[in-house]
Amino acid sequence: MSSTLSPIAATFNVAIGGAFGAALRYQTGRALTGWLGPAAMTAFPWATLAVNALGSVLMGLLAGWLAARGQGAGEQLRLLLGVGLLGGYTTFSAFSLEMVLLIERGQLTIAALYAFLSVALGITGLFAGLVLMRAAA
Repeated sequence: MSSTLSPIAATFNVAIGGAFGAALRYQTGRALTGWLGPAAMTAFPWATLAVNALGSVLMGLLAGWLAARGQGAGEQLRLLLGVGLLGGYTTFSAFSLEMVLLIERGQLTIAALYAFLSVALGITGLFAGLVLMRAAA
């Protein structure tokens, strides 16, 4: 098997993984609501915290496994499981991986800037989108 996937095969891997990841995220939220109750789920974003934490652990496991044993089908598994499944489950796992890589490379200033900008721009962007949509309504 070639280590380079065609763009269509790569996209298919991401799409299939993403569909399963999104479904798992939804089911995680449902399960936590059943376990903790609706009041707890509205008081604190437990589902998001859970998928972000679990997704980060899974991304670490996947990255470590691919680095050690991912020859051959590594790119396909990275796209299917890392970009697709974990990306659909939580994009925080990708952020966490990128942060760890920057820290491991000793790029602490860039890591701090990336963390700050990711949170600040994410929150600012969400507010901007809300303001724009509310103004248009």
